[in-house]
Amino acid sequence: MADFIIGIDGGGTSCRAAVADPQGTVLGRGKSGAANILTDPNHAIASITEAAEAAFRDAGIAHEEIANAHAFLGLAGTNVGNLAQYVRERLPFRHTDIDSDGLIALQGAIGDAEGSVAILGTGTIFMARRAGKVHYIGGWGFMIGDLGGGARLGQALLQEALLVHDGIHPRSAVTDAILTEFKHDPTAMVEFARLSKPGDFGRYAPLVFQHAEQMDPGALALIETAARSVNEALDAVTKIGGTERLCLLGGLAPLYPVWLEPRHRAILVEPQSDALTGAVALAANRFRTRTGGAAT
Repeated sequence: MADFIIGIDGGGTSCRAAVADPQGTVLGRGKSGAANILTDPNHAIASITEAAEAAFRDAGIAHEEIANAHAFLGLAGTNVGNLAQYVRERLPFRHTDIDSDGLIALQGAIGDAEGSVAILGTGTIFMARRAGKVHYIGGWGFMIGDLGGGARLGQALLQEALLVHDGIHPRSAVTDAILTEFKHDPTAMVEFARLSKPGDFGRYAPLVFQHAEQMDPGALALIETAARSVNEALDAVTKIGGTERLCLLGGLAPLYPVWLEPRHRAILVEPQSDALTGAVALAANRFRTRTGGAAT
């Protein structure tokens, strides 16, 4: 009976899997649909299983060997209730470790080194590893957290557009763009906001960065507020992780560096690899810890 490890990167839009040998050499990859355990844990279980099966097919490994796999899953929402345990009990693997999607991103970005990582996407979360321990800052969600994230930035843009519509703030190019999109109908903007999820707001974030680069005063004010929040969080996380290295991840990562304080820009490094690679590495580490490196 052969041993296999499998890393899973379960996201809100897709789930990626990679099967590897116990040393971490990837043998096959697979992909499936959304794996958000917060919104639909049963659908997430199906997606995780489907991605794993696809990875085993890609590797040419018999389907039944999934039952012998040692899996490490990086999933959002692992800190809420008993969802992780619910999911773990319903997966087909021999051993299943579940942790946050942030942890596999950290591992992929800086490997086993000490340092700090910021994930800047629809939301935001900041992580640091020091003396083998991982620390988290932020990541509290759209309603009361995620400052500097795309959703909060897009929401702020719509708020500013309504202030312009009401004659409270002066117009600018970026607010003109939003008001034109909504045909200068504030009720349409209110209805959009009422029905929207964070990702719906987040799609407006690149527009703010684009206009800020053109020195539009409305966009600059919004970006400066968002960047202030990110810089404050980076100050906090680098106090923990040290100033050796800082890695930015997420959809807004390419857009933020110019808005960061020089002390943060000075320690920026490119990520070593992606979150799925991090999941495979953590799966291999857990396998070695569990078995002492020997086949079972």
